[in-house]
Amino acid sequence: MKLGLGSRAATLVALILCLQCLHVIALKSQLFTRLGALDYSSQNTISYQTFYFNQKIDHFGFLEDGTFKQRYLVSDQHWDKEGGPILFYTGNEGDITWFCNNTGFMWDVAEELRAMLVFAEHRYYGESLPFGQDSYSDSKHLNYLTSEQALADFAVLIRELKSTVRGAWNSSVIAIGGSYGGMLSAWMRMKYPNIVVGALAASAPIWQFPGMVPCGDFYKIVTQDFARSGFNCDVNIRTSWKAIDNVSSTDAGLQWLSDEFSLCFPLKKKEDSLSFKAWLQETWVNLAMVDYPYEASFLQPLPRWPIQAVCKYLGFESAVSDYQLLRGISQAAKVYYNYTGSAPCLNTSQTATGSLGFLGWYYQACTEMVMPMCTDGVQDMFEAQEWNFQAFSDECHTLFGIRPRGDWAQTVYGGKDIASHSNIIFSNGGLDPWSGGGVNHNISDSLVAIVIPDGAHHLDLRYNNDYDPPSVRAARALEVKYFKEWITQAKKSTLN
Repeated sequence: MKLGLGSRAATLVALILCLQCLHVIALKSQLFTRLGALDYSSQNTISYQTFYFNQKIDHFGFLEDGTFKQRYLVSDQHWDKEGGPILFYTGNEGDITWFCNNTGFMWDVAEELRAMLVFAEHRYYGESLPFGQDSYSDSKHLNYLTSEQALADFAVLIRELKSTVRGAWNSSVIAIGGSYGGMLSAWMRMKYPNIVVGALAASAPIWQFPGMVPCGDFYKIVTQDFARSGFNCDVNIRTSWKAIDNVSSTDAGLQWLSDEFSLCFPLKKKEDSLSFKAWLQETWVNLAMVDYPYEASFLQPLPRWPIQAVCKYLGFESAVSDYQLLRGISQAAKVYYNYTGSAPCLNTSQTATGSLGFLGWYYQACTEMVMPMCTDGVQDMFEAQEWNFQAFSDECHTLFGIRPRGDWAQTVYGGKDIASHSNIIFSNGGLDPWSGGGVNHNISDSLVAIVIPDGAHHLDLRYNNDYDPPSVRAARALEVKYFKEWITQAKKSTLN
């Protein structure tokens, strides 16, 4: 079932596109996490059953007593039905089948661990809509879209599975997730240690909140990825913004840009260059997220090490004309948007999936998932843009009639004061810009960080591949080692 947009939701989409044209990083940057794990191209054959569970719309109040059907997927092909473990994917901002098809790590280790696999859909995404077609109609109906409600959904569902599936009552449950889903898996262990014995939080930026990490780290890492992938690659991208301003200052220049980039919708006026530059900025960010060592279709069909392929067009040694530079930028962008050669034109309103999950994520970013980002144009390759919480709040009020709570995530999940928790693996790729907001050092013997120097966005959660660097192979082996230790600990605790 696909979500049908009502008039209110359609208005929100239009407002979002308008704000994107203003090139305000405040809200636009929040969109990037919605792009994790949307790979339609899995070549692996998997088998699972689809189920629906009646969840309460509101776990924390008593006036709203309605329920909705939460979708979840189960594979018990390799499960030891006498108490074998359960690997539980904490679904994030999208259709759960996408994550199921893309989280190859769980499918690869299921037989070794004799584990049941469960992929639970996040409320308000995919088919798990608390108010059906009205779920996105207004902020009143969106009010129950929070991480806390989603975690409670997962906790209630796990208890239901353990009490109704024969042989599962003594099963140890390990939460697994990537990106926002990884944040949820970590928080699941923190909030419900009685429900899950441990968690793997892959590429989970649990510290990408106000006052926890510098707002510029994200874009610095993007820039470093390009700098290491080709001579002068980052330098020429930094120079390109001024070149776009120069060329777009005339009607002839706008037409040249439209033709050179094969745009589906030509640039008509100077102001169009703002949305054009925002589109390119998101393109470079997406490439950093999916800089995988093999061909993949995570966001778009791409070659192996796609940034290296992009940088081959941007290795100018000295000052070149604006037109020559932008011709290189055009060829570089087409590596991302037209690697297969099948795209008749490039659509600047699309950078990845057409999923409507982005609308829900915008709402979450406007309430509790407040993740500051900024650029300075010196330590990064982008135009300078400061983090402005008031501007961010005003955008959210325009979109939804609400104001964000910037410090709420730190209050409810502990911020950096998490040493009292246990049994959480935080894995991060050295190429992934989200690693700047992640946990990259051990906090205790059981709150451990695994850094994958050659890894992009949650590479360790993807299927094993012949081109995987040794660092990710070692990371997966270590993750399984910790899983086995947690399972053994839980069994001993049960016996005692």
